[in-house]
Amino acid sequence: MTAQRVLTGITTTGTPHLGNYVGAIRPAIRAAATRPDSESYFFLADYHGIIKCRDPQQIHESTRAIAATWLACGLDPERTVFYRQSDIPEILELNWILSCMTAKGLMNRAHAYKSAVDNNLAAGNDADYQVDMGLYSYPVLMTADILMFNAHSVPVGRDQIQHIEMAQDIAQRFNHHYGETFVLPQAEVDENVQLLVGLDGRKMSKSYGNTIALFQTPKQRQKAVNKILTNMKEPGEPKGTDESPLFAIYQAFATPAETAAFADALAQGLAWGEAKKMLSAKIGEELDPFTEKYEHLLAHPQQIEDILQAGAAKARVQARALLDKARYAVGIRAL
Repeated sequence: MTAQRVLTGITTTGTPHLGNYVGAIRPAIRAAATRPDSESYFFLADYHGIIKCRDPQQIHESTRAIAATWLACGLDPERTVFYRQSDIPEILELNWILSCMTAKGLMNRAHAYKSAVDNNLAAGNDADYQVDMGLYSYPVLMTADILMFNAHSVPVGRDQIQHIEMAQDIAQRFNHHYGETFVLPQAEVDENVQLLVGLDGRKMSKSYGNTIALFQTPKQRQKAVNKILTNMKEPGEPKGTDESPLFAIYQAFATPAETAAFADALAQGLAWGEAKKMLSAKIGEELDPFTEKYEHLLAHPQQIEDILQAGAAKARVQARALLDKARYAVGIRAL
């Protein structure tokens, strides 16, 4: 039986924060380590990154930081295939082949494009004002990322399910015209995934400016945690678990027993200041052991590069074989 392939892409914009760690990095690494019957593919989606970001230095630095983060947090490049999208030229060639099989109407229904059109019309602009082909056609590139390795499963949030459905549609259309070539990928939505709240109680997001950096010194972390929104209740006054984002963040890093004890301490009148010290320490228990490796990797980027190149070499063996099959199927073959 063919091993189940699970593929995860990480866009190279920004630096990972606690929300990324809790919602994506930690569960993905744990899943890869506990699925002996599956093959895990992790890639840095740098071509996707340039759709949103026009700053080349940010793309470059983000690629290094994100790669270092995943490796520092326990991603094992010996047990997984860890590569950079741009190191697999077969993906872009497959992207063109798939583009020729993709209905324009399908792309018109993509959420990101529809949102851009709606915003433009609401502002009184032309529907396609400032819409480039990167934004419009990136679902095809995402499809190429997935089909390139015939991934069976793609872990995504609910807002990304449409992209997997598009990949299924494109794969089915290709298979119908040219014969069975691609596996139909399935979206894997973890209903138990934690969406971490930020400093202000909203979803932790860079766009809200409410994040807590992943790797910090204890002093820096405490300073960030101290900014978490609380009310004016004094020490000794009972406090509920829903009165501050602080409790939800603590829960994401604590055991059920520790969480229950923390909730009880709040109910008994634990001061917000003390609660924030406890939270900062709890986060540090999990992340501080990773920090040294992260800093080492940032200071030695060639080690990251070597790992990515080794991963690309493994990935390209498979990518080349599948691309050759797709090329032959559409009639691009030796005379």
